[in-house]
Amino acid sequence: MDFKELSYIITGACYEVSHELGVGFLEKVYEAALIYELKQKGLFPQQQQPITVFYKGEPLDVNYKADIIVNNEVILELKVLDEITNIQKAQLLNYMKATHIKYGMLINFGKAKVEIERFVI
Repeated sequence: MDFKELSYIITGACYEVSHELGVGFLEKVYEAALIYELKQKGLFPQQQQPITVFYKGEPLDVNYKADIIVNNEVILELKVLDEITNIQKAQLLNYMKATHIKYGMLINFGKAKVEIERFVI
């Protein structure tokens, strides 16, 4: 499945979660609901996957985790914020670089209508 098709399915799942839950829950609630929706759509989401960051070829002792990785192809970074800034975008891009996963989606459930931004590196 290509990124266009996969992101279309993920986007639909995000809208379903947003419609069902509305605004005001913590990120973990949206994460659990999105995992449910993605599985219902036949995808394979992995929740809270560890990310190893290397410096000069050596792994650093840091505790990074991707919110959701779908089909080992797309990293989903979930937020519940009033506004998305470059800090959240950089976080997702760094996760993508560290995992060598070239597709990512930044998803903000903090507004009345879910905001979704796609990234490709």
